[in-house]
Amino acid sequence: MVLVLNRTYFPEGTQGVLEWNGTIVCYTIELPWLQNQRRISCIPEGEYVLVKRFSPKFQWHLHLRSVPGRDLILIHPANDAKKELLGCIAPVSQHSGIGKGCFSRKAFEKLKALVYPVLERNEEVKISIHSNSSTSLPLTFLLKEKD
Repeated sequence: MVLVLNRTYFPEGTQGVLEWNGTIVCYTIELPWLQNQRRISCIPEGEYVLVKRFSPKFQWHLHLRSVPGRDLILIHPANDAKKELLGCIAPVSQHSGIGKGCFSRKAFEKLKALVYPVLERNEEVKISIHSNSSTSLPLTFLLKEKD
């Protein structure tokens, strides 16, 4: 299974659309691209293996393996990239601003329901991250952000 994350970059944050087999699973938020600097930048584009991971803070979540120059890059719930992420990816049900979204836990549950059964069959799950330069936010959304 390969999930595809198409990103759009902004100075304040990174917006994404996560798809599987051409169908949108959820949207994503991340920190802005700042040359892969630890804790303040989103990670580089590329393909990464996903595994299940447990922590007391996030409970069961997803871990991206072998991210160059980074460790413990996770997929976990968050609604504000700058306040809640340190380089990780947060699924959201919809974008509410640059680097912001809403109903993250709901989106994360949907993602887990898709991915966990595949992982439990010991099948590989990857995420392929790309720039989506052909897609831009609607003008009304961009104008609202500047207010």
